[in-house]
Amino acid sequence: MTLKLPDAPTRFGTASRPLRIAMIAPPWFELPPTAYGGIEAVVADLVDTLSARGHEVTLIGAGRNRTRASRFVAVFEEPPSLRLGEPMPEVLHAAATAEILEDLDYDIVHDHTLAGPLLARCRPTYTVVTAHGPVTGEPGEYLRRLGKTIELVAISDAQRRLNPELNWVGRVHNAIDVRSYPFREVKGDYVLFLGRFSPDKGPHLAIDAAKAAGRRIVLAGKSSEPAEKAFFDREIAPRLDRDVTYVGQADAAFKRELFAGARSLLFPIQWEEPFGIVMIEAMACGTPVVALRRGSVPEVVADGVSGIIVDTPEELPAAIVAAEQLSPAACRAHVLANFDLPALAAGYERVYTTLIEARELHRETAGQR
Repeated sequence: MTLKLPDAPTRFGTASRPLRIAMIAPPWFELPPTAYGGIEAVVADLVDTLSARGHEVTLIGAGRNRTRASRFVAVFEEPPSLRLGEPMPEVLHAAATAEILEDLDYDIVHDHTLAGPLLARCRPTYTVVTAHGPVTGEPGEYLRRLGKTIELVAISDAQRRLNPELNWVGRVHNAIDVRSYPFREVKGDYVLFLGRFSPDKGPHLAIDAAKAAGRRIVLAGKSSEPAEKAFFDREIAPRLDRDVTYVGQADAAFKRELFAGARSLLFPIQWEEPFGIVMIEAMACGTPVVALRRGSVPEVVADGVSGIIVDTPEELPAAIVAAEQLSPAACRAHVLANFDLPALAAGYERVYTTLIEARELHRETAGQR
């Protein structure tokens, strides 16, 4: 059965009854994460919001549980964070999850892992998979081969356009708890880059643009994997000076402080970023985003209202200066209207409920034959 979901609200906009949801998080970090972990942050917020809306959520993850899930099962007592990128923790997590699900009663499975969807074919109900990363190249071929054994949700229209032949059933933008981000009207004396230190993220371009605009820049983010360390040593360390400050990886509290005080967040992305949650985090604090027109950027940033979008790195310095004239209040209002947690929960409720009702209708129709 082929089922395509609209992205606008339908008669299935909210669940007609509480659902039993098995939520499978990646194994690498606790939920919510204390620092790095964009996927984990989204999953934790989704679990909390769905639970608050009356659903019974069983969360399968690692480490401690600090969510509102009805039940939590830890595959790993300590998250294997230092082994991020190795295959075995992910495979062990998938195998353990399959065993855990055998003893659960659930209406639907929502899997956020890489290896877990391989086992969806054996499940008695739908497995919703959120495409948190690339959907082209080898990842795209993987999702294509999984075919209709999974129900795939995009996190942006831009992501879905990159590989329209996959079994997409809808699009749900990522979201944050806007109330947990401090709004600040008066900004500090710096612009900000926050993200992984990778060529794809463009931190070297952010530094060069800030210098050209005559602005001090603060850099924060993850540089722990070998490729990240090599890139940092090659491209970032030589650029550090009194106007270019690296503060390391920021935890949740420090990250919010940095966002709130920055004149703008620089997002000179060098790949088709499927979402970029740092953009909505910055705007929630009243901080506009200066970004290159790649991936989801035009969906997330209201150009001329909550940020400035340009096409080339050469245009970034002028955009940095222009962004300082934008209204911090308009930045926060944009996020409240489009990327707050109620929209996230309602989007996934629509996906879950439409799939479940379609399955029940199919069974009823089959029983009448």
